[in-house]
Amino acid sequence: MSVPAPAAAPNAQRLLWAGFMAILAAGVGFSIRGGILGQWAEQYGFTMTELGQITGGGLTGFGIIILLSSFLADTLGYGRLMFLAFLTHFVSAVLTLLAGAAFASGGKEAAYQCLFWGMFLFAIGNGIAEAVVNPLVATLFPDNKTHYLNILHAGWPGGLIVGGLASYFMNPDGAKPWSWQFQMSLFMVPVVLYGVMLLGQKFPKSEASAAGVSLGSMVGQLFAPLMLVLLVIHAMVGYVELGTDSWISKITGNIMASPQKGLLLFVYTSALMFALRFFAGPIVHRISPLGLLCVSGILGFVGLNLLGVAESGLICVVAATVYAAGKTFLWPTMLAVVSEQFPKGGAITIGAIGGVGMLSAGLLGGPGIGFKQDYNASQELAKNAAVYERYQAATESAFFGFRVKGLDGAKVGVLGDNGKELARAQELAAKSGKPDANTEALVGWWAEASKTATEDKALVDAAGLYGGRQALKLTSFVPAAMAVLYLLLILYFKARGGYKAVQVDGSAPAGH
Repeated sequence: MSVPAPAAAPNAQRLLWAGFMAILAAGVGFSIRGGILGQWAEQYGFTMTELGQITGGGLTGFGIIILLSSFLADTLGYGRLMFLAFLTHFVSAVLTLLAGAAFASGGKEAAYQCLFWGMFLFAIGNGIAEAVVNPLVATLFPDNKTHYLNILHAGWPGGLIVGGLASYFMNPDGAKPWSWQFQMSLFMVPVVLYGVMLLGQKFPKSEASAAGVSLGSMVGQLFAPLMLVLLVIHAMVGYVELGTDSWISKITGNIMASPQKGLLLFVYTSALMFALRFFAGPIVHRISPLGLLCVSGILGFVGLNLLGVAESGLICVVAATVYAAGKTFLWPTMLAVVSEQFPKGGAITIGAIGGVGMLSAGLLGGPGIGFKQDYNASQELAKNAAVYERYQAATESAFFGFRVKGLDGAKVGVLGDNGKELARAQELAAKSGKPDANTEALVGWWAEASKTATEDKALVDAAGLYGGRQALKLTSFVPAAMAVLYLLLILYFKARGGYKAVQVDGSAPAGH
């Protein structure tokens, strides 16, 4: 697919699509990983807690790496950092694929180390690439940043599509899955492609660096009042987009009573995002980037509310379509606004926006939406005191001063699969000769709880579904607040003569 627009650098298109492939690689790796956790559990004897620790390594420090890399981008150069991203991605894949050999020679602990550090390096590679490709594309296409940054970030939903479909077809219900090594190797295809596309290429300096702006002046742009407002708004973007994405497939799968249908719905919304991001340019020429963002916030609010009341698969599809249309343009268009308003910030201001969004998603979005599910599910199940007492967590969950005794995930998991995973964990502990106190406690609890499991399951499932729906409704107020802030920014710029892209010298010749 070609992008019909003139560019100053002769290799601009090649660098654009190399960046696209780097982001697509992140999406493929992120999506495929979720589908192979079961195989890791079976082959290497991991518990669900250990799997959670491994996948956590794939998210640790993502936002921080973006921030740190952004401060180095103008000093080291885009080319060196992209080579480092490629090397880190490659080593992460090698380490992950060595888990089988490590298990054969060193047992479970050796396999764990391979997988944990493989996922950790995967996150670092993603963070470095993100810190480079955003300012790189803004530099390559200075007169059409919103359009090309949206095209660049079509790589993320593109990767989710590839990885999601691979997980769906290679991990069929009731049949033997494809080897996890083959599935994980798919991630290497876009990695090798972007590596080849970058060979021998000359990288431009950022607009700020080319104009001789000092590092101190670049950092100073972070403290401009408008920049601080944009940082706050993008923290909301990270919360509502990536934070919700962490839960949306699970929640919609519960609504439609099928995890596979929830996965397919996620693939569908990713495909919609992928397609729409190629049309950001014509839209912003009509309503400006801030107008697009304001409409996106409104659609996000409506879509999440519709998902919160959906009772059927059809309504889920309609609601998810509205929500996907709302979140499609948020992230890349925010990057474009920052680049257009603060070109003197170079890679630092764009990196700060991306880093804040990722940190918000990891520290606020995922945990916050999870807490809202805990709170509402426990309140619903508490209507039947005996069942709630049977499944409540031993300790309280806390989020920004709010506390609740949610449902014990381990107990709910045992109920969900009728004790199969618990029996497997007990067998693993017996073979290793190292009894696990948590497993033994669950075994004792299940011996009694299994007597009422049939009646309990209906109530616990209903409470979980209620918690998910309420969480989506409450989360919808975040894009609503964003829409209000975007409207205020539109009025602010209107009072100053309209939204215009600023050049490094401070002039504003181009309006939208």
